[in-house]
Parts: sequence; structure tokens; C-alpha cells
Amino acid sequence: MLNFRALLFILGLFLSMLTVFMLAPLLVAAVNGEETVGAFMISAFATGLTASLCVHKGHNKDINLKVRDMFLLTSLTWLIVSLFAAMPFTLYQGIGYTDAFFETMSGITTTGSTVLTGLDTMDHSILIWRSLLQWLGGIGFIVMAVAILPFLNVGGMRLFRTESSDWGDKAVPRTQSMAKHLFYIYIALTLACTLAYYLAGMTWFQAINHAMTTLSTGGYSTSDSSMSAFSNASHWVGTVFMIAGGLPLLMFVHMIVQRDVTIWNDAQVKGFLVFLAFVSGVLGIWLWQTSEHSLLDALRLSTFNVVSVVTTTGYGLTDYGTWGQFSYIVFLFLMLVGSCSGSTSGGIKIFRFQIAGAIMREQLRQQCHPNGLFRERYNNRLINEDIVRSLITFMLLYMMAIVVLSIILVLTGVDPITSLTGAITAVGNVGPGLGPIIGPVGNFSTLPDVAKWALAFGMLLGRLEILTVAVLFHPSFWKY
Repeated sequence: MLNFRALLFILGLFLSMLTVFMLAPLLVAAVNGEETVGAFMISAFATGLTASLCVHKGHNKDINLKVRDMFLLTSLTWLIVSLFAAMPFTLYQGIGYTDAFFETMSGITTTGSTVLTGLDTMDHSILIWRSLLQWLGGIGFIVMAVAILPFLNVGGMRLFRTESSDWGDKAVPRTQSMAKHLFYIYIALTLACTLAYYLAGMTWFQAINHAMTTLSTGGYSTSDSSMSAFSNASHWVGTVFMIAGGLPLLMFVHMIVQRDVTIWNDAQVKGFLVFLAFVSGVLGIWLWQTSEHSLLDALRLSTFNVVSVVTTTGYGLTDYGTWGQFSYIVFLFLMLVGSCSGSTSGGIKIFRFQIAGAIMREQLRQQCHPNGLFRERYNNRLINEDIVRSLITFMLLYMMAIVVLSIILVLTGVDPITSLTGAITAVGNVGPGLGPIIGPVGNFSTLPDVAKWALAFGMLLGRLEILTVAVLFHPSFWKY
């Protein structure tokens, strides 16, 4: 039986934290004398009141959560928090709730797709709130990815199960300790990124906002022109810290806290870095040969855009869709890839492609030697049937989600390219799609409301690794 009282209590705690974070943009609005003071005051009051009711009604000594409780809690947390976090947007200059929810879900899932325009002159409190949502969504997913998803065996992520993945009583202190280390390192990287952006020519306000959305691989900017509004040096800074956001944050914990540098030998990390270097180099040379850009300029543009898409950050720098048919196809594939498990990024993730490659090698060897016994390993761990089954299920559901979303968008009157790439970018939490409407220099504001709600759901699906949400729709989940 689901422990609804415990779920209500924990949701109340999350809403309480959301209320506290609403005070930051409220303070910014008050200091700058912005009209959004009322919007944030009302939002904070409503969220805080709801949080108090949830905590009061759900308070119970028995807060032990079963596996089914964890599945439901994970999805409800992202959904409920997004519903309340959208309030400041909808109270600001009459933004419709559909756009407000889309912007919020895009922010908290670190997707980065936006329906807002006029960012350069927008109130600072709203810009801070957008960036803060992505920053919170990033650290929230990291903790979930290393502590919850492996325990639920979602999408083959049991390979990355740590001692903190056990939700028994003895493991709670270890889980809390790991979450604390992850949070501290996340803050340290954000501060370092802020300083680097400032030294690259941004103002402190711009640097703070972009640091939060870079480390979270979210991609929200303070300018309609996104990163093209800033210096070349800031592009290299963004590239470095987007890569940091695409690496497992647990790796930094091992290096700094446990003085363990062997993590760099991790197959996923090496595969991720080699992949970025190879694709960026190939596209850089292609751009150099087919345009008037210098070699260094071409490499800057290609590296930034490749890293932005693969890490699912989604910053806009140039419209890479205009680089030619070759780059168009490459970026369409890159939208599916993603970076490392345990990072702030979305997408399929590098490790799943590596495991699929290992399974393919095993099958080919088995075909050549039918009587042989072959067992492939990944990071010195056997790839068992449980991992394979979970991986296949994830990949199938991932593609099904893209197909269904694409069909829904087409039925709302959206053109095929926008529908397909919009579905891919939503499920992959990438941000921009391809084409003139939602491409790197485009916007989602002109899409029909039905399309925006569908894409918002796709963002949630992708952020929670598909299976976490999909299992809620299976009839057996609700049987006692």
C-alpha cells in the first residue's frame, strides 16, 4: 500500500524549500523597485501555506518509503514544484499559465526551451528566478541520479549504484553525506564559473545567471541573443563548464573528498570526452572549409555548439542548421546522445551507447562461434540480463515517446521538422530544436497551447529517465 501520508509530508518539505528560494528574486525585485514584488509575495505566500498544510496533514512517525512510493514521489515532486514555481511567471505582466508552466517545466528539468522574449530588458527578478529554477533542477537530478534511480533500476542505471543507493536505515547517513558533498561541490563549481564569466567580460548579474544555467546544463540566458551577445572568451568559459556539468558530479567528490583520481579511467568519462573532441574537430574543419571563418573561429563555434547540444545545455550561439546538410544531420543525431550518467544533462547518455556497442560485439562473436561463451564487461562489471532488459526497455520507450509527441505536434498543425525536433529536444532536455521556428535562434512561443503541454510532459518524461514516469501508467502499479 502506498504511504500517502509520507508522500504528502515530503512534498510539503519540497514546497517549503521552494518558498525559501522564492525569497531571492523577491529581494532582487524589492531592491530594484520592480513590479514583480507583488507577484513573488503572492507566490511565496501561496506556496508556503500549501507547504504548511501538507506537512501538518502528512506528519507521521512512519516515513519509510517503499519502491513504489519512490517512483510516485519522484514524479510528483517535479510536477507539483513546477505547478507552484510557475506562479510568478503567470502573475508577471499577464503571461498565460500555459506559457508559465512550459517555461517552468523547461527550467526545472534544465531543458532550456523558452517562450519568453525581450529578455534583455526583462525585470532582473524574473531572470534570476528562471536561472535559479535550472540550478535547483540540476542539483536535484544529480542527487536523484546517484541515490534513487540506480536503486529503482531505471534504464540500466544499476551499473552506477553506490552505497548511497540503499534506502535502508543504515544507509541514510551515507546518503545524506553524499548529498552534502555533491551540493558543496556544485556550489563551488558555480562560484568558479561565475568568476570566470566575469573575467571574460560579463557583468556580475550576467555572470551569476549564466553560471547557474551552465553548470545545470540548462541554457537559459539573460539575452534574446543567448551566448552570441557575449565575448569569445565567454564562449570558451561556457564550453569548459558545460563539460564539467556533463561529467558525473560524483567524480568530483571522489577526486576532492576521497583523493581518488582513478575515476578518470572510467569508460563513460573517457568515451564522453573523446566523442566531444572528435565531433567538434570534424565539424570545425567542415565549417572552416565551407565558410569564411578562420580555423580558430570555426573550432570555437563547432566546439561550443557540439558541447551545448551533447550536454543538453542548449545555449544559442549561431544557427548551426545553416552550416549545410552535413552539419544538420550531425546535430540531429547529437540531440539524442546526452553526456554522462550522474551529471546534470539529459539525453540517452553515453553509457547506454557504450553498453549497446558491447552487446553488439558479444552477439557478433557469438554468431562467429556458436558454441563459445562470451560475457561482455563495462567498467570491469559484467553486463547481466537485468541491465540489458532495462536498457532495451528504456530505449524503446524513449523512441516511442518521441514518435507519439511528434504525432501530437503534427496534429496541432506544426510542421514535420519542428514536430520531430521539438519532440527530440523535449524528451532529451536539449532546449532548441532545428528549423526556423524552434532552432538555436528561435523560440517556442508561437506553438499551439496543446503542443506546449505535450512538450512539457515530454520534458518531464526525459528528465526522469522515462521509466520512472511510465511505470505509473501500468495498472499493476496501483494494485495493492
